[in-house]
Amino acid sequence: MSGIEDNSYHSEAGVKPGEETAFQPARLARILIALSILSFACALTAQTPQDSLAAGRVDQALQILEQQIHTSPTAETYNFLCRAHFELGAWDAGIPACEKATALAPNNGLFHLWLGRIYGEKADRAGFFKAAGLAGKVRTEFERAVELSPGSWEARTDLAEFYLEAPGIVGGGKDKALSQAELIAPLNPAMAHWVKARVAEKNKDSAAAEREYRAAIDASQGGARAWLNLAGFYRHANRLDEMEQALRTMESRPVDHPAALVDAAGILLRTGRDAALAMRLARRYIASSNTVEEAPVFKAHTVLGELLEKQGDRPAAAEEYRAALALAHTFRPAQEGLKRVTR
Repeated sequence: MSGIEDNSYHSEAGVKPGEETAFQPARLARILIALSILSFACALTAQTPQDSLAAGRVDQALQILEQQIHTSPTAETYNFLCRAHFELGAWDAGIPACEKATALAPNNGLFHLWLGRIYGEKADRAGFFKAAGLAGKVRTEFERAVELSPGSWEARTDLAEFYLEAPGIVGGGKDKALSQAELIAPLNPAMAHWVKARVAEKNKDSAAAEREYRAAIDASQGGARAWLNLAGFYRHANRLDEMEQALRTMESRPVDHPAALVDAAGILLRTGRDAALAMRLARRYIASSNTVEEAPVFKAHTVLGELLEKQGDRPAAAEEYRAALALAHTFRPAQEGLKRVTR
């Protein structure tokens, strides 16, 4: 045995060979810390970014993605990074990641779809001239997504919505939206009716719009998404009693679209209607094992916090805002809500 090994033994134990080693709390603490770090690393490894985003754990997703980009960056990693920032509403932070994803994988329709979506969110909050420039980018990305993934009803629906909302000068047009509706019909009949309903609303034909929204309900076999969309129509028409009734009906229908629960709670919050139903829907979503990226759990906690705050229950509201921030510590609405109820 070499002298190096002997010295190592003596310096670590602090005793001579053959002597019993005394209990050392500091050493035990170091072992426990090491085990905790190892356990945390294993937990991160077990979770994919997609799992974390679907569960609303955006802080965890960002940590995983930063590790992956540092070690083995891929187009998919950059796409998920973009989507994590999208959840937080951090458009400026997310755009470069989405652009990088499409640069690395230019023939991936999904990546172009997400780039179009984040350009669209940025455009909605930009000034007129900047928004006009971004609108062209949105159209280009959505059209490219459809070209690469012609069987994607999601890409076609986003493109149809762009055509419906954008002015003609940047490529919009109701006729183009209706053309997409016909192509969506064999892929997702309910969403085809939704596009037609939106076109009817733009034409100020409320009767036709309501018929299409109800046709979407029939086509989806009474799914929650279609009932939510009908409720949204009633809200825009200021038919709030009918809106409430549609959302009560939605509560008992198949949850084909889990995000509908959170969106419905948000509609009730913003219109100041049926707080009990809104809180029930938000809590149902939070307790569900079927959460989705489209409705991050931290946003559901924030909506529930706002509902409780309106009811005057500040301690319960604070608890919900803290739950949101535990998942997404930079989410501004939850930060601002917590400040309001704890000052």
